[in-house]
Amino acid sequence: MKIDAPAESDQFVVCVDNEGYEYDLLLRKRYQVIPDAAGEEVGLVRIVDETGEDYLYPRGIFAAAEPAQSAPGEMLRAS
Repeated sequence: MKIDAPAESDQFVVCVDNEGYEYDLLLRKRYQVIPDAAGEEVGLVRIVDETGEDYLYPRGIFAAAEPAQSAPGEMLRAS
């Protein structure tokens, strides 16, 4: 699956296989992609992982995800 490279804030992926990266990636967690043309050319995607640093990972362990949507009326007040 090819992940296109839209603006950084618009592209997200979900980890679907963390074998070998159990401490760095959480299954089913959404990660924001950091554009990296050189990485994309060789089948890698750059994200900020659970260590707080950005690293390249194999594209195949992620699935494309939609960015989170803000809920209408984010702050509800009790009467």
